[in-house]
Amino acid sequence: MRRKRLYWIGLAFLLFACAGAEVKKEVELVWPLPPDEPRIRYLRTYESSNDVQEQTGSQKLLTTLLGESEVGMGLGKPYGVFASRDRVIVTDTGIGRAVVFDIKNKKYFHAGLEGKGFLAKPIGIAADAAGNMYVSDTKQDRVVVFDKDGKYARVIGEKGAFLQPTGIAVNDALGRVYIVDTNKHQLFIYSKEGKQVAVVGSRGDGDAQFNYPTNVFASKNGKVYVSDSMNFRVQVFDADGKFISKFGKVGDAPGMFSRPKGIAVDSDGHIYVVDSAFNNVQIFDEQGQLLMFFGEMGNKPGQFWLPAGMYIDADDKIYVADQYNKRINVFQYLKSKAAR
Repeated sequence: MRRKRLYWIGLAFLLFACAGAEVKKEVELVWPLPPDEPRIRYLRTYESSNDVQEQTGSQKLLTTLLGESEVGMGLGKPYGVFASRDRVIVTDTGIGRAVVFDIKNKKYFHAGLEGKGFLAKPIGIAADAAGNMYVSDTKQDRVVVFDKDGKYARVIGEKGAFLQPTGIAVNDALGRVYIVDTNKHQLFIYSKEGKQVAVVGSRGDGDAQFNYPTNVFASKNGKVYVSDSMNFRVQVFDADGKFISKFGKVGDAPGMFSRPKGIAVDSDGHIYVVDSAFNNVQIFDEQGQLLMFFGEMGNKPGQFWLPAGMYIDADDKIYVADQYNKRINVFQYLKSKAAR
């Protein structure tokens, strides 16, 4: 019996050693393909606590023997995402909480588990320069603010102010919080302290009107971009909610939309729009002309299965919530050689 036990222990360590010595061949994924100059590069994914926490020797052994999916706390069904150099924060509708990948401190934790800050169905997420997290809870019709450690701070909006808050964005320079309400077909503007500044829109298909909007992005130049999902378009506003422009229409051809959701803007002003039905991200110039797209249906690196929210950080890293693949895909926008 003892010999048998020693055999299995020895085999386990042999497998562990072999796996550690194995050299994995990494394949670079870029869009567009050569010979064209690449503009988007796939970087990595965030899927579980293992992506930020250091594993002990025994945990590494279990990972080798059982597979990474058996070790660590993973995502259930991510929807919203926000990122900085230090952390990636995600709303997970599958487990009903906000998830924090603290890269700098190598920690992984949840917010919204209990008490006043309990989350039922978190959708949108954003953070300010101090690390405070703003989370829209579409089931409880409210926006909850947590500090950087995930502790409840306050609620934005009077009771009954929202009907179904979804997308959320923060403009730190102006101290503004932008909240999309899907069922009210409106864009709400609040101060970070919770004072209402303006309400934009009503249901319709005219300028500054919405039909089930879902996501919002606030750029550093003050412009606000809204995915007007069931009008199959993007609307652009100034920081005060004044309509500027729009683009997009329904269709299945490149440059058209079927189910636009996540939206973000890079440092060169290009507008990125996730289409959940196309399982890709389309990139437009400031005039709304299609430049390119990347991604396709699948579960391999760089592919999507019902993508939703997205964010672009100060380093032009692109984060896309990949719902059914239970991960956050990370890409890099590459500036043209002529502009470097």
